[in-house]
Amino acid sequence: MILKEAFDYSLAFLKTKSADEAEFKALCLVCSLAGVRNSQFEQKKSEAFSFDLLDEKLSLLAGGEPLQYVIGKWDFYESEFFVGRGVLIPRPETEELVELAIKEAKKFSTPVVYDLCSGSGCIGISIAKALPDSAVYCVEKSKNAFKYLEENIILAPNACSIKGDIFKPEEFIDSFKKADVIVSNPPYIRSDEIRSLQTEVQKEPIIALDGGVDGLDFYRAIIKNFSNHLNQNGVLILEIGNEQGESVSEMLVSSGFSDVEIIKDIYGNDRIVKAK
Repeated sequence: MILKEAFDYSLAFLKTKSADEAEFKALCLVCSLAGVRNSQFEQKKSEAFSFDLLDEKLSLLAGGEPLQYVIGKWDFYESEFFVGRGVLIPRPETEELVELAIKEAKKFSTPVVYDLCSGSGCIGISIAKALPDSAVYCVEKSKNAFKYLEENIILAPNACSIKGDIFKPEEFIDSFKKADVIVSNPPYIRSDEIRSLQTEVQKEPIIALDGGVDGLDFYRAIIKNFSNHLNQNGVLILEIGNEQGESVSEMLVSSGFSDVEIIKDIYGNDRIVKAK
């Protein structure tokens, strides 16, 4: 079998199972198994392809397993991160959070950055790679997610992985220098909305999605527990759900933050709140 035949076979299989984005998934899967980039498909399509794992992975896709988990890694910002069951899948709109954090961190000579609720580490590690003179602390509570964080942390020698619960910062914060930038993409979906999410999203860990009754539990914890760990002129940058900008902004203002700003993502939705 050659790569083109593997793609045709995969596409036909996924279409018979009425899989969403069948062509894209087929392309990503066969290219991943062949060890080539999607952009190289046309160039490499006549090369030999090993059939060994294809049926197993196609069955997982047909059963609703996220493509990223089936492949085991995913591109984010300028790197490729290991992902799988138990960790949140990196999303393109979160790259805007990274861009903003890098921009703000560059205002400090040797910036210290906290990435709270780090998951795979895609945010903190991307910042660390972009700013070699920075020190980045990636904090994650989940045992399953932390496994991927530790696999990915080797991408940036100036980033470190910390097993910690942001609701109990006293257990780890004493080892940190004060931060110039604190960034987080915390769980922010309301508990009663979890069951209405797309099937593939429901395969992601509940711990990385559920933000409590109103979706704001983690914002409260971050503001309460970490505000005093920001240096003067330090910046807090939070990813939010598209209806949470006003609520999170009000929390920040009432907690003494200034220059509070709501920023829209590439899709035109409120996505980030930034404050000093």
